[in-house]
Amino acid sequence: MSLYSEFSEHYEEVFPLREEIVCFLQAHTTQKGENILDLGCGPGHYCGRLQQDGFNALGIDLDEKMISAARNKYPEARFYCLDVNGIDTIDERSHTIYSIGNVMAHIPHNQLRSLVFSIKKLLYPGGYWIFQVVNWDYLLKLPQYTFPVKSLAGGTITFHREYEEISEEQVTFHVFMRSANATLFDEKLRLYPLRSDDYLTLHSAAGFHPVGLYADFNKKEYRKEADSGAIFVFSKDRSSSTS
Repeated sequence: MSLYSEFSEHYEEVFPLREEIVCFLQAHTTQKGENILDLGCGPGHYCGRLQQDGFNALGIDLDEKMISAARNKYPEARFYCLDVNGIDTIDERSHTIYSIGNVMAHIPHNQLRSLVFSIKKLLYPGGYWIFQVVNWDYLLKLPQYTFPVKSLAGGTITFHREYEEISEEQVTFHVFMRSANATLFDEKLRLYPLRSDDYLTLHSAAGFHPVGLYADFNKKEYRKEADSGAIFVFSKDRSSSTS
């Protein structure tokens, strides 16, 4: 069972749907009915909302429990249990591909380049690739980092996240959940950080054009020295065909 299965019933309380994210994604479309692909969709709330708003939404996630929850709650959208590195098996192109959360940091550096090329192939010319990660420019200066604790289930459960052993090569992601008298789960995962300039260079080499880099989905200015997120927006050249 994966980490995300462990707290799937609390996922939408920990990471609720946010209207500014929906607006941001829809601002990078041209018309209703377009194909939209969510990489790492979790329980599917963004796919479900976009489908409801008139888009053709497809979400993928490696966690079977998340996909099952998404299919049950949002039957109009489509969901596949699939690793992001397996998106070459998807046989349709999208107008917008996005990844909310820190999904890209879970991809080893030697696999990320291939994934970026696969994403480009799945996009229509003029399409957008949008992803969110933490601000590694800031975090890579620290020995460790603790996120604010989240209180769940009316205060009876606390959700904790920490970055430990931070280095340029990898970061240990420590995540655990506690009730008053017990630890509900406690796991450590490996993350693969990249600085913003490295993400930009990687995408330029793949033939993407940078559209924007923001600290949040309200388009706040991104600053390397700030404790924030990083929202990257790239586009595929309209003259491109299948590559």
